[in-house]
Amino acid sequence: MQSEQPLKVLILAAEIVPFAKVGGLADVVGALPKELHALGHDVRLIMPRYRQVDAERFELKTILENVPVQMGSFQVPVSVSQGEIGDHIPVYMIDAPRYFDRENIYGYTDDGERFVLFCRAALDVMRVLQWAPDVVHCNDWHTGIVPNWMNTVYRDDPFYANTAAVYTIHNLAYQGIFGYRLLEVAGVAAGGFLYPQIAELANVVDIMARGILFADAITTVSERYAQEILTPTFGERLDHLLRSRRDRLFGILNGVDYQEINPASDPYVHTPFDLTTLEKRKENKQALQEQAHLPVKDEVPVLAMISRLADQKGFDLLVKIIQPLLAQGIQFVLLGVGDQHYHETFQGLAARYPEQVAVFLTFNKEMAQHIYAGSDMFLMPSRFEPCGTSQMNAMHYGSVPIVRRVGGLADTVQEYNPMTGEGNGFVFNNYDEWEFFAAIIRAITVFRFKDVWRTLQQHGMNADHSWHASAVRYVEVYRNAIEYHKGS
Repeated sequence: MQSEQPLKVLILAAEIVPFAKVGGLADVVGALPKELHALGHDVRLIMPRYRQVDAERFELKTILENVPVQMGSFQVPVSVSQGEIGDHIPVYMIDAPRYFDRENIYGYTDDGERFVLFCRAALDVMRVLQWAPDVVHCNDWHTGIVPNWMNTVYRDDPFYANTAAVYTIHNLAYQGIFGYRLLEVAGVAAGGFLYPQIAELANVVDIMARGILFADAITTVSERYAQEILTPTFGERLDHLLRSRRDRLFGILNGVDYQEINPASDPYVHTPFDLTTLEKRKENKQALQEQAHLPVKDEVPVLAMISRLADQKGFDLLVKIIQPLLAQGIQFVLLGVGDQHYHETFQGLAARYPEQVAVFLTFNKEMAQHIYAGSDMFLMPSRFEPCGTSQMNAMHYGSVPIVRRVGGLADTVQEYNPMTGEGNGFVFNNYDEWEFFAAIIRAITVFRFKDVWRTLQQHGMNADHSWHASAVRYVEVYRNAIEYHKGS
């Protein structure tokens, strides 16, 4: 049957684990292809070759040189290196030193031109390699111009005529907004500005909005977030556009790579454990308390956060309730970096309450795994959270999540019900500090009942948030997009 044919999928992303990572996008694009490949599909990835990508470490091989890429009225020659992830899945890297041989991945005034070049090069290189994908899967604003091209300038190109464009929104807050010149560089100036109905976008180029407008299917990283972004509260001014395309919008929860995230085999965990040896987990709590220079007390609940220190993550709520929370006798461990005023606030708390508060203003994977494995409760009071994977990681390591009912947090954490024994965490609804405080108090109360708490931990550790289920859903969306593209 035709629909069961393996698909050829090209995934474009600005960052991919293990080569380059700024945020969660890199984790998703590093994990999803492995599951698609395991399902029998021909998956290939493409990203820019940044200065930080070590050719020797990743055994990169140069496979093409001097491929001419059109940028407005001039051409840029690029080379292509090839690495791989998983079971020999090719990762092509666009090597254009003028654009990508820089200290950082993002944050330059010419980011628009940089990623237009990357996208154009990605499509041109596939033509040179004579590999025509069934689906080109684009991610976030950096690749939003590709769906625009696929349904305009490449529409009648025989090589790409049957290629559907799927566009994934990882975070709607970053849209790639530039001036009109970028349309000329991208060769789509004839289309002009596209959003006269949105006052703030009427005279700017919003690359993410173009991806949404032209894609054959749009996905985002949880079912709940797919519904939320249709509203003005979460829609970041694009809710009108998203509502106009809601029949093409699908929510697919990000997965967790359980080969990497596994307390039984994690090299960073002090004492490995699993569901059947959960009693060993207390050794990890003790090790965390020692590392954080907190008194080693098993009966004291250890609350933790691993996060960017920003309002979006709920730190404005936490600051308002931290004093009454400490009065409950809890210990609190924080790992992350972010806004300077939060750095100062939590450093001040750690100085005043050295036996209750430990702050690590850094990001350190080893410390993160210690916190997942040793904390009792994991806080995620986010203002918005497209998916969130920290709560899934925490649950798999036996740390019980306390979250706001929003985005992917709502899809993965259910309130503990003492009547039925169901649920895997504690949840509050409104973005309100006292609702957050009440959820923590409920958790601290249940924590005193060790058998009940053990059941809560088991529910979290038993949850299946593997990439397999998500990959199956992506394949459904790919096939849907192909059919839509044929008919449009």
